[in-house]
Amino acid sequence: MKKIGVITIVVLILLAIAYMLVGNYFYNYALNVKQEKEFLEDNPHLVKTVNASEGMFAVNEGKDANFVSNHKPNTLNINSFDKLKLTGYEYMNEQSNHKWAIVVHGYDSKASKMTKYIRNFYEQGYNVIAPDLRGHGNSEGDYIGMGWHDRKDILIWIQQIVKKDPNAEIALFGVSMGGATVMMTSGEDLPSNVKVIIEDCGYSTVIDEFTYQLKDLFHLPKFPVMNAANTVTKLRAGYDLEEASAVKQVAKSKTPMLFIHGDADTFVPFEMLDEVYNAAKVEKEKLIVTGAGHGEAEKIDSNKYWNTVWKFVGRYIPA
Repeated sequence: MKKIGVITIVVLILLAIAYMLVGNYFYNYALNVKQEKEFLEDNPHLVKTVNASEGMFAVNEGKDANFVSNHKPNTLNINSFDKLKLTGYEYMNEQSNHKWAIVVHGYDSKASKMTKYIRNFYEQGYNVIAPDLRGHGNSEGDYIGMGWHDRKDILIWIQQIVKKDPNAEIALFGVSMGGATVMMTSGEDLPSNVKVIIEDCGYSTVIDEFTYQLKDLFHLPKFPVMNAANTVTKLRAGYDLEEASAVKQVAKSKTPMLFIHGDADTFVPFEMLDEVYNAAKVEKEKLIVTGAGHGEAEKIDSNKYWNTVWKFVGRYIPA
């Protein structure tokens, strides 16, 4: 009996070690900013779709390059709730009339990759702040927040705007993880200055997105891999993957919201659009862009994209 007890203890210890090793591997794979995200390279779900309006795309690229050359942003810094120094870029517009936009980038990206979105808001007379999310660009942090801790950081950026301009009318805008970030922010206690939110191809929950990627990339089940990854995430990043839900946050939101998704998106599955849209109990609208893959809605049909955005936003922040 004593021998059986010893064997049982040894087996349990080995299982615990294996559990933590598995969790640590997948934490590093997805959330550790120091590890290259090789799965994004040559990913079939991120293959650029054929754009029927390449001429318009080339024109817009030229406008973006010109914007970068002629508009140098102010560099801003804030301190996060967990003492990280975060960086953002402020584009002040002489025509703003108290209109502000916070433009939020996606996973493994940074603010400087959001030029086309920044430019379009700026051209509509908005002051724009484009933050580097924690662990991205010039912001501190050793893990990716997947929107959950980032939502608290966005609250601080909102506070900075309101402090500077008490009459500010603010639009929150994000793409991919940025879309999830602004949705997660929507469920917080926002000041009345935040008038409207636009999310583009954000995921419904972090756990569902990771489970989908786990099955697609590794052909592994949710249990026990995601359980192990979540345990390590709690220990190393301080948040719970199960709690990081855009669906639950949107359900608490009081802010009008526009939801955008391409119907050819297989990286953040198109089906997630209805999950977040149906959860919203606010004035809302959705734009489905036919043939658009992940993050490509604006590229595939730029005119329809921005016409829809400005029509919706204009109801809450007059031009």
